[in-house]
Amino acid sequence: MPDIRPLPEELQKIAINELGEVPERIAEDLDALKEWILQQPHLKACMEDQFLVQFLRGSKFSFEKAKKKLNNFYGISTKCLHLRRVDDVDDLTFRKIHRTRCLSILPTPLHGNGPRIVIEQNNFGPNDFSSIDVSRYVWTIAEILLQSDPYACIQGLVIVTDLSKVSLQHLPMLSPKMILEVMQFCEKAYPLRIKMAFFLNGPPFVQTLLNLILSCAPEKFRKRIHISDSDNFDKFGDIFPKKYLPQDYGGENSSVENICLEYEKVIDDHREYFKRNAECGSDEKLRMEEGDYTEKSEFGIGGSFRKMNVD
Repeated sequence: MPDIRPLPEELQKIAINELGEVPERIAEDLDALKEWILQQPHLKACMEDQFLVQFLRGSKFSFEKAKKKLNNFYGISTKCLHLRRVDDVDDLTFRKIHRTRCLSILPTPLHGNGPRIVIEQNNFGPNDFSSIDVSRYVWTIAEILLQSDPYACIQGLVIVTDLSKVSLQHLPMLSPKMILEVMQFCEKAYPLRIKMAFFLNGPPFVQTLLNLILSCAPEKFRKRIHISDSDNFDKFGDIFPKKYLPQDYGGENSSVENICLEYEKVIDDHREYFKRNAECGSDEKLRMEEGDYTEKSEFGIGGSFRKMNVD
């Protein structure tokens, strides 16, 4: 039996109907993916079932897409330090960043059983932390989500970013190159789907920067982005009822302070996971093929586990 947390019944139905999951085949699918990993001289990947199954789900059980997504996950994060999670969640800087409450994983998903909601706030000064430290904190939490959160894993994420505290002094932390690399990582490597992203209270210079960056993004990515120069969330009510925001924003979904305090326990629960997988990565000198993350094209192979049956 695979070592995977069982899904709530409602999510299991979605996984079957929308992601092509066949519960009876998961063990076989995981074995095939692990066998492929062992044949890659450059790849030292986490071999834990809970981690790997998300690359299958995130690729709708296409074997070729799952391989490429996993390859890119390690290839890009090895190449780009700011996309690499930390190995020690007790690191003092990591905990300090968390306690600024810059990232909140809301307890109730959208519509009660939809995507997990994440609130981002710029609650620190431009000189408090480096952009790399903040980014690594974010991607560590992102990896915890793909390990532990069934709603994020099956239904994806909705991200709400409050830009009200961003100043011109923060601009060096928002380099277009870094943001484009993050978008590329989300598109080609990260196995959770970003369903929608909202940017609120953006100063004019931030809105200009966002629009410039979005002009370079894939169309399917642009369609999911909503930008507002105020905190008026009512205009998004048809796609995101305000009650699913935290109390700090006039909603009913707990408070940012309580959420971040509670999430410390989730971080603690993953302490040993990050230690076990500290050496995971990609040795690009041993890679037999060029990574997809160096190409501009979308994934082009649609092979599926379901097409591999032999009579």
